[in-house]
Amino acid sequence: MTGSRRSLLAGLCACVAVAPLGLAACDRKPKPEPKVETPAPTAPAGPPEGSLEWAIQGPWRAADRPRDQWRHPMETLRFFGLQPNMTVVDFWPGSGWYTEILAPYLSRGGGTYFAAGFSTGPGADPAQAALMANYQTRFTADKKLYGDIQFSAFGPSSDDVAPPGTADLVLFMRNINAWMATGIAEKAFADAFQALRPGGVLGIEQHRLAPDEDQDPAAANGYVQEAFVKQLAAEAGFVFVASSEINANATDTKDHPFGVGTLPPQSLTAPQGQAPDPTFDRSKYDAIGESDRMTLKFRKPE
Repeated sequence: MTGSRRSLLAGLCACVAVAPLGLAACDRKPKPEPKVETPAPTAPAGPPEGSLEWAIQGPWRAADRPRDQWRHPMETLRFFGLQPNMTVVDFWPGSGWYTEILAPYLSRGGGTYFAAGFSTGPGADPAQAALMANYQTRFTADKKLYGDIQFSAFGPSSDDVAPPGTADLVLFMRNINAWMATGIAEKAFADAFQALRPGGVLGIEQHRLAPDEDQDPAAANGYVQEAFVKQLAAEAGFVFVASSEINANATDTKDHPFGVGTLPPQSLTAPQGQAPDPTFDRSKYDAIGESDRMTLKFRKPE
């Protein structure tokens, strides 16, 4: 047998020898293993559009959201009993911190949002008139987001803030001290009572004076006794329902040089209306954070 035939025979014998062992035949290529597709990671789903969580987490609130740690909007609004189909009247919404939440939420739930802002008629405060003009421009520019906000006014000679007996919820958010200073606190409670339907709710968040401190009738430092607020509400016809410590801050000593405005977010370094003092040490007041606040719920009797 020649050498070449002997090599060929040896190769054939090797193939025959391995085949019974279940190995691939010499003349077959191994099959490639199937590819396993790894699913692409999916972004976590956010809260459903129209929910209160959605309104609070909305990207349009990016600049204001840092204050949530002090104002607790979710807990506060749920304490007041907010529902998406309600008619809500917000007295003096300022630059719109709560409007950013309430207007989108109510517009998607079939509710109505009344912004009872500063009176802008003859003799109005120029700063208040400018703030109200900016507010209206901002919140009418994107009706897809904010819906059709109903604008009204509250002031010394203002008319109804909403059609009488139609509101489900009225909000007083940190403004009672300003109304005391201008002598219209009693009118605010009376106007709220008239706007609410029987069974409607008045929700209040207000800088809180210590109960053993004397109440300044003009609330010059911005703080108001809880008992005094309850008295104003009772005189207007409201029934007290409940209080919450959602917005309490035990580190607020309430003895600040420029009143409550010394604390964030106003962060005054000089008396209101004066030029800021760059040498004023703010560290103590920034460490306190925002003010200690009462959170109260009242109801208009059925």
